[in-house]
Formats: sequence, C-alpha cells, structure tokens
Amino acid sequence: MKLFNYLLAGILCASAIAVSAQHRADPQKLVDPESFSMILLGDPQGYTKYDINQPLFDLCTAWIADNIEPLKIKAVLCTGDLVEQNDNNVLNRKMLNQTSREMWEAASQALKRLDNKVPYIIAAGNHDYGYKAAENGRTYFPDYIPFERNSTWRNICVSEFPNREGRASLENSAFEFDEPGWGKILVIAVEFVPRDEVLQWAKDLVNKPEYKNHKVIFITHSYLDIGNKRVTKDGYKISPQNSGQAIWEKLIYPSSNIRLVLCGHVGRGTGEYENNVAYRVDKNSAGKDVSQMTFNVQYVGGGPEGNGGDGWLRILEFMPDGKTIKVRTYSPLFGISKLTRHLAHRTAPYDQFDIILE
Repeated sequence: MKLFNYLLAGILCASAIAVSAQHRADPQKLVDPESFSMILLGDPQGYTKYDINQPLFDLCTAWIADNIEPLKIKAVLCTGDLVEQNDNNVLNRKMLNQTSREMWEAASQALKRLDNKVPYIIAAGNHDYGYKAAENGRTYFPDYIPFERNSTWRNICVSEFPNREGRASLENSAFEFDEPGWGKILVIAVEFVPRDEVLQWAKDLVNKPEYKNHKVIFITHSYLDIGNKRVTKDGYKISPQNSGQAIWEKLIYPSSNIRLVLCGHVGRGTGEYENNVAYRVDKNSAGKDVSQMTFNVQYVGGGPEGNGGDGWLRILEFMPDGKTIKVRTYSPLFGISKLTRHLAHRTAPYDQFDIILE
C-alpha cells in the first residue's frame, strides 16, 4: 500500500509539472520584456447568443487568464454588448437560440475565469439595455456584473456614477493604474450613448487635480463608425443620449488628458476584417493627439450568424518608453493548434500598428 501511495504521489507530481510546463502551439510574448499589456475584447454578443458559440467566449477569457503573467496583462477592456438581447424570452431562431437569461449567464460564466485575477472594464452596449435593443435604460448589467465579484476592482476603482435606473453600477466607472514608464493611467468606461450628466461626471473627474496629469483611456460602446467617421446619430429609443460626435465635442475634445478612445458596436455583416475596424487621430483643445479606435468581432466569424468572432482579440502592448502602444490582433482559437496557428495573426496595417501618445 505504501508503494502504491508513493507511485500515486509521483504520478500526480509529474502531472502537475507537465501541466505547468505545457508548451503552447503559438505562445505570445511581449516585444519588450519591460512592457505591460491590456487586452481589448470586442463585442461578444455573437458568442453568447448561440449555445454552440459560447465556448469561444470561454476560450478567449481562458487564454487571457493563462497569459496574465507572460504578457503582464493589467486589464481587459471590453467594448460591450455582452448579450444579444437584455430581457427577452421569445426566440427569433434566425438570429439566436438563447433567452436573455441564458446569454447573461453565459457571459458571466466566461468572465468568471478572470475574477480575482485581472480587472475587466466593460462599456455596456445597446444590446445590454431595454428588451431587445435599447428601447429604454433597463439592464441586468449590475445584477450579473456586481462590484463584489472581482476583488481586483477594489483597490483601483476610484469613481462611479449611477446608471439610468439610479443604481450603483460599473456601467459608469473609473479605474486607476500606476505602471513603470507610464506613470498614472485612468481608464473610464461609460454606458451606451451616455447621458449629459455622465459626460459631465467624466469631465469633472479628469479635471480633478489628482487626475489632470494622468493619461486617460476612455471606453464607450458606440463612437467611431466604419470609414473612420464619428457616429452622429444612434437610432435607438433610449433617451437621453449622446452619440460619438457629441461625446467628442462635450468631453473628449475639451479634455487635455483623454488620449485614447476605444469602442465597438459597428461593423459590416459580410465579415471582412477591414469592415469591422476603424481608427483616426485628431487634436484635442490642448493640441495633443487623441487616438480613436473601433474593434468589433461579432461579424468576422462567418457573418452575423457565424461563430461570433473567431476568438479575435487585440493585444495592446504599452512599451517602456511611456508613449508607444503596439497594437496586434490575435486569435487564440487559431493559435491553440499547430495546424492553424499560421492563421492566428492579422497583420494588415489596420490590424497591426503603433499608437503614439506624446
């Protein structure tokens, strides 16, 4: 019996070593070992709306969790639309096979892989409100994404603003990071087509003495359209609202320290990569460049009824010079196998480039 116990212990020990030392088919590394990264997760609604697609959302978050150390991941930034419909039980079989509750539960389960490991910061999207698509401001977001579920938020969340129902929620929230080479970074996420009072909250926040010298990253769901034009009108009943151009005029342009805007929402159903991304740079009122980037995945895995996004993520590598962010677009779905890893990197100029924040 003792011999058996020794052998069993040896097997378990060897198995543990094998798992911890497992070699990935396509391991990702930082360009500079002194860098750190944040991961951009585009609209995941295409994953959650079909049960057969939901494992791809799990794969994305599992890959992120697995790479927290090698990529020095400090945060996951999500452009919203966690679900296809916020509050609906009647299934349209042409576009989904999950009820709203099933979609919210799937999103919550995928994000659970990140809980207590890394902060994820989400800009709630139009499909996260109302019944099917932002008919009103009701949302289950704070029910499934409560503050207490992820301990990594506790020491970095510095401000929040009530949602449209008057509830405390991470829909409008700000997080502070302090990283070597970059100093203080403030990440602000806001609700879909934010109200004036939300924009005023964000404006007041970035102008406070303790944050005025921070580099600010602003995340909102709808802002920059395909073709690199800011959205001027969002055709949803939710009210009041501010679209991309209004957000620029009321908040981004007047704020000297908002240097990067991230969004999703828009795309073309045909699925070509270039028709689901956008990027532009404009000067703010202080004469500083503001980079604005759209990244959406819901159509690129076979169109609106495809697999939800082929697992595409963006790795934002913050270089040690304190001003350069290297953007690369990567899919763990393809990278997980030696047979498909040659497909795991999108290297066109619109998918791999540098952002300079002077």
